[in-house]
Amino acid sequence: MRAAVAPALGALGFVLFWQVAVWLRVADPVLLPAPAEAFRDTWQAFAGGTLAHDTWRTVQRTALSFAIATAIGVPLGVALGAQERLYRGVEFVVDFFRSTPASALFPLFLILFGPGEGTKVAVAAFGAALVILFNAAYGVINARRTRVLAARVMGASSARILRDVLVWEAMPQILVGMRAGVSLALVIVVVAEMFIGSTDGLGHRVINAQMLFESGLMYGAIFVAGALGYGLNLLFLMAEKRFVHWAGR
Repeated sequence: MRAAVAPALGALGFVLFWQVAVWLRVADPVLLPAPAEAFRDTWQAFAGGTLAHDTWRTVQRTALSFAIATAIGVPLGVALGAQERLYRGVEFVVDFFRSTPASALFPLFLILFGPGEGTKVAVAAFGAALVILFNAAYGVINARRTRVLAARVMGASSARILRDVLVWEAMPQILVGMRAGVSLALVIVVVAEMFIGSTDGLGHRVINAQMLFESGLMYGAIFVAGALGYGLNLLFLMAEKRFVHWAGR
């Protein structure tokens, strides 16, 4: 309960700041509605099923993108990290595309996959996979050498050292990469839903509400997307504490 007090106070302070801005008319009421109006429009959209459907579609795309990214990024990152010279050879390519804004790659993925569901999932999976791969590789590379040397002294094979020492040493960093990857996948999916021929999803709902001047619903969809990202991040933080309790020891 104590841990929830500070975030709750922060959220309350934000709502109060928003309400004061409305009272002071810092923007046209059409563009900046009151918090109560935004909440009412959001609730009505959920009750009508449209916003619930959009949220579910965004969750589906994000989950699929993240699953593909994890299935590719973790094993490939571990394999490259175990062969540091090989990783150094491809490090520039990984860092280059990891640093490239995903939106700049939309035209390329549209050419490869067409203006459908495949493009949204593929571009999000690509961006998330690079982040996961990078963290997995560096987790293996930075594994404590004393434990690796101890395993070698005891006669462990290279495959067993990789499986029983390096992977577990790298697990905290892998989960950090997965946490960053799922957040990035959500961001890319929402942006893709805005600009790549979508008929549903939170990104589509935000841009559609903006064009129709449905400001309350627009802010509501933005906050739902933010709450979704916050929840995913919190879920992975809890998983890190639960499953990699040995981190840093």
